[in-house]
Amino acid sequence: MRHEAVIKLYPNVHNQVNDKAFDVNGNEINLDEEKIFEEIKQMKSDYENKKYQRDRVEQYPSIEEQLDMQYHDLVNGTTTWKDAIAKVKTENPKSE
Repeated sequence: MRHEAVIKLYPNVHNQVNDKAFDVNGNEINLDEEKIFEEIKQMKSDYENKKYQRDRVEQYPSIEEQLDMQYHDLVNGTTTWKDAIAKVKTENPKSE
């Protein structure tokens, strides 16, 4: 995660070796470890706040199944697809 935080904070980083970062010319970039620590904290928080999204992905029917549900709902006047999606969303509410 540190690698991603460094790249996010220092877009000119071309290469990282251990705790050092270098630009495209091989010049070392001075890194602010406090900023990196804070960025990692924020990234972890963002990841945790989006757990509901990861859980939903696992529970949604496949796209093929959803299309089939939508077709049958249209033909039969039912709400199978809407109900299936609503159930997943209800069981995995969006984080505030």
